[in-house]
Amino acid sequence: MTEFEAHRVGLTGYCYRMLGAALEAEDAVQETFLRAWRGTFDPDRGSVKTWLYSIATNVCLDMLRSAQRRAIAMDLAEPVTPGMPLGTPLPDSAWVHPMPDNRILDPADLMVTAESVRLAFVAALQHLPPKQRAVLILREVLCWKADEVAQLLDTTTASVNSALQRARATMASRPSVSPVDRDHADVLDRYMKAFQSYDIDTLVSLLHEDATMTMPPFTWWLRGRSHIHQVLLAAGAEATCQSTTFVPAGSANGAPAFGQYLHGKPFALLVLTVEGGLVTQSTTHLNATGLFSLFGLDR
Repeated sequence: MTEFEAHRVGLTGYCYRMLGAALEAEDAVQETFLRAWRGTFDPDRGSVKTWLYSIATNVCLDMLRSAQRRAIAMDLAEPVTPGMPLGTPLPDSAWVHPMPDNRILDPADLMVTAESVRLAFVAALQHLPPKQRAVLILREVLCWKADEVAQLLDTTTASVNSALQRARATMASRPSVSPVDRDHADVLDRYMKAFQSYDIDTLVSLLHEDATMTMPPFTWWLRGRSHIHQVLLAAGAEATCQSTTFVPAGSANGAPAFGQYLHGKPFALLVLTVEGGLVTQSTTHLNATGLFSLFGLDR
C-alpha cells in the first residue's frame, strides 16, 4: 500500500475529472487500491503507475454506467433576473462538486495546471462519453503518450487518436476556461470585509461587469454586476451578510475557497474566481457542507 500511496493525489485528480464528484473520487481511489491489493502486478505490462491508472479507469467506467451527467448551473438553465424565485433544488447527484486542490493537484507534477480542475472544465468533461473523457484527461491533462493510453485502455493507438480528436471537437464547443489570478489576497480581503459589513458599493465595485453568481443546488443564477447589485440590496440581505463569517479553506478547483457560516453554523462553501483584479464568479455551494471535512473545516 505504501507504494500505492505515492500515486494517491494523481489518481484522485484523475478520478475527480472523470466523475465530477469529490467523495465519489475518493471512493474510486480506495476501490482502486483495494483491487490492486487483491490483484497481482505484472511488470512486463508496464509500471505500477500505469497499472493503477488502468484499474482506476475501470472503476470510474463502472461507476459512470448508472450515473447521470453532472453539471454546473450554466449548463442547466438560462440566467435569471432579480426577483425570480430560487425554484426547486436539484439532487446532489446533479452537480459537479468542488474539490480541494491539495487532494487532486500534485505539486511535483508541473505539467498539471490548476485550470485543469476548474469547475467549468470538469463540467465540460462530463459532456464526453466516458472513454473519450479518459483519453482526453490522460493525453491532454496528464500528458501521457498515445501508445501508453492505448495500452491502458487495451485498444489501438489509432483508436486513441480518433477518440482524442472527437473529444477535442466537443470541448472546443464549450466555453473556454480563463486562467485565474494568483495574486488576489487584497481583492479577497476587501470583498469579505465589504460583504460582512454590508458595504454594497464596495462589494459591487470589486465585481467584473459580467460577473456571475450561482447557488447550487438551485439552477438559479445571475449574470452581470447590475443584477447582482439588485439582489444584494434585496430585503433580508443585510441581516444575512452581517450574520455571516468566513473561514479560509485553501483553494478549490484552482480558486480561493471559504467556509461560510451563518449564525456560527456551517452554511455553504464559497468559491470565488478572480481575474484581472476583479471577482468574475461567485459560487455559493449550499450543498457542500458535507464536504467541509475535506477542506479542513469544522462541521
